[in-house]
Amino acid sequence: MESRDIIFSIVMVVSAFVLTYEWLGRFKYSPANALIVLSAMVMVGALAAMILSVDMRLRKIDTMMESKERSLRINIQSVEGNIDKKMDEVLVRMDDMTNALDRTRYR
Repeated sequence: MESRDIIFSIVMVVSAFVLTYEWLGRFKYSPANALIVLSAMVMVGALAAMILSVDMRLRKIDTMMESKERSLRINIQSVEGNIDKKMDEVLVRMDDMTNALDRTRYR
């Protein structure tokens, strides 16, 4: 979690406090009702925590995908190398066989 994310979360909670306090004062309602202001702050704080949690999970999934992609790429390269070796062996055998057939045909 980056410090930028924490700062944004704090800004969200403070802005929820200011918004709720000013909004209640505008309607000539008792702005001293701390329960409404507190619940708005808790709600925004929970929202910020949920967003940060989703961000952390997405980063974790991203690193897992990168590691699996890397291991898959290495495995594919290994299989490719084995197939190249076997194909070279088969081509050498085929060349030997064609040379042997050519020799017996010309005799």
